[in-house]
Amino acid sequence: MTGMTQHTGGPFRAGFACLVGRPNVGKSTLTNSLVGHKVAITSSRPQTTRHTIRGIVHQPGGQLILVDTPGLHRPRTLLGERLNSLVRATWSEVDVIGFCVPADATIGAGDRFIASELAALARRTPVFGIVTKTDLVAPQRVAEQLAGLADLARSAGFDEFAELVPVSAVDGFQLGLLADLLLARMPESPPLYPSGELTDEPEQTLVAELVREAALEGVREELPHSLAVVVEEMNPREGRAGLLDVYVNLYVERDSQKAIVIGRGGQRLKEVGSRARTHIEALLGTSVYLDLHVKVAKDWQRDPKQLRRLGF
Repeated sequence: MTGMTQHTGGPFRAGFACLVGRPNVGKSTLTNSLVGHKVAITSSRPQTTRHTIRGIVHQPGGQLILVDTPGLHRPRTLLGERLNSLVRATWSEVDVIGFCVPADATIGAGDRFIASELAALARRTPVFGIVTKTDLVAPQRVAEQLAGLADLARSAGFDEFAELVPVSAVDGFQLGLLADLLLARMPESPPLYPSGELTDEPEQTLVAELVREAALEGVREELPHSLAVVVEEMNPREGRAGLLDVYVNLYVERDSQKAIVIGRGGQRLKEVGSRARTHIEALLGTSVYLDLHVKVAKDWQRDPKQLRRLGF
């Protein structure tokens, strides 16, 4: 077992920071960049994140646990309602909240709604305003977005953000500064995780997420919300050292969606398996035999029993 982080001089700090925002504002990419390792899946599709994923940032003076949450959105299904409840429950449990707004998008009704909800929390929990994706725009646009975010705080009912920080997860702009500012707000505490540990998510959860990420590449708009992935088995191959057998079911809501995932002659599913296997082997450090099957679970997003069976 790895030992805890060793620290001498000054108080050691450890705690939790939650990244929130509308869907597809770069929360998962920012989490991965701060951790320095892929712990949360990313996609250009909104509402990719379905679970709270914790990534651990180790520094000499402390330990910062980043909680990446689903994007808060107007729910159209029972799944959407449960994801929103998960986000709000996470807000109430962390030491700092980072409200993410992308530099390349206009501040809109969704941002104003989230800011109004954060106003009550800001009285007891520091709320950072974080402008993401600064690599996509000119510096003048970043300055305008920072000013717009400051105005948003005032209109939502809290005087100002505890910090206003522009960052880019792509080119690393001010990631170190953001980590330092977040850690400075953490309580004095011994380390909460062993040194070198990057996430506390079970391996099966991470494997399922990597398969879902691969399956989301290049698909039509309606499929991301209808796709769920469950790892049924994950065991070492008997008599074959260094090989892991992984059996995974991908669930969709309609036969037409099943055809999309499988592709003509099964070609697309083969590509999904190849792409996912590469990331899974990198994650687990072993060779993987990945067996994928696509099944239809009609209207699972609206069915409480099926939601429970699929882990929601």
